[in-house]
Amino acid sequence: MLTILDKYILKKYFTTFGVMLGLFAPIGIVIDVSEKINKILSNNIPLLDIMYYYYNFTIYFMNLLFPIFLFLSVIWFTSKMANDSEIIAILSSGISFTRFLKPFVIGAFIISVIVLLMGFFIVPKANDEFNKFRYTYLRNGGREDMLGDNTDVFRQISDNEYIYVNSFDGASKTAYNFTYEKFTKDKLAYKISASRIQWNPKTKNYTMYDYVKRTVGGLDDKLEKADKKDAKFNFDLEDITPVVYIAETLSLGKLNQFIAKEKKRGSSTINVYLVVLYKKYSIPVSAFILTIIAVAVSSMKRRGGMGLSLAIGIAVAFSFVFFDKIFGVLAEKSTFPPLLAVWFPNIVFGILAIFLLRNAKR
Repeated sequence: MLTILDKYILKKYFTTFGVMLGLFAPIGIVIDVSEKINKILSNNIPLLDIMYYYYNFTIYFMNLLFPIFLFLSVIWFTSKMANDSEIIAILSSGISFTRFLKPFVIGAFIISVIVLLMGFFIVPKANDEFNKFRYTYLRNGGREDMLGDNTDVFRQISDNEYIYVNSFDGASKTAYNFTYEKFTKDKLAYKISASRIQWNPKTKNYTMYDYVKRTVGGLDDKLEKADKKDAKFNFDLEDITPVVYIAETLSLGKLNQFIAKEKKRGSSTINVYLVVLYKKYSIPVSAFILTIIAVAVSSMKRRGGMGLSLAIGIAVAFSFVFFDKIFGVLAEKSTFPPLLAVWFPNIVFGILAIFLLRNAKR
């Protein structure tokens, strides 16, 4: 049963968090608009497409920086309570610090559940639409290349089949500079190449353009050419999609299925998928850890007032994000275990939360 105190703190918790999101989301949009305004105008992008893009951008942006927003909001209103001597009055009335922490934990739990469900279902869809817009309007010919090192895709789809594409357009489901190689007893049987290959959702097959098939013979090779050719292959659209792009756009169930398939194939990029999967679970847990740290840091009345608490909070929040990014990249680019890499920031800051909480209770 929630008391008046619990409701009072929970109201401050959610209101301040909402205000923090409401303040920073427009700032993020303004910065993004300032970077892309020339490209948006030059490409004559429809207004509805722009509005839908920034709807998805807002979801992407808030999910990306959610730990910082939550941490700063708790720091803010808890520091204000401490400066107004509200916390002293609450603790002086006989309420223990552990009991005082209860509404904060409840608030963190509610936020965690929301973020967890969004990460499973809403954020992947937003990421998909967000990336489609950037592929369609902002890439090549004055458009940005958002894939970076993930443009080239090379996959082994079976024991004797390999595919390669140079780049992928998510909006049109088209890959460029496609190559397919089939081996028999460690020798190349035939090789198919095309300037581009497009997935056809209705017919469930692919259309290749500037098609060339070279069948390797004992004395000479057989060459087959066509301007356009439809064919079915033993690979899915996801197999020619860049690693990060596809991982971020799959719901939980589809991502688990995709990871299971990639493990069977012995994919060399499996760690990238695992990092995306594990982060869906680790980010909500960080809400608890950062909430406890924020309360422990800001519940004491300081000479520097709210400014000092906020300075400490910002330093801790960005340290958390720094650790999160560093170990995420480490897992993707090396043999470092993805599970440990993703959870390491939570482990480190969880220990810090316990230490600060013990000091705060004193």
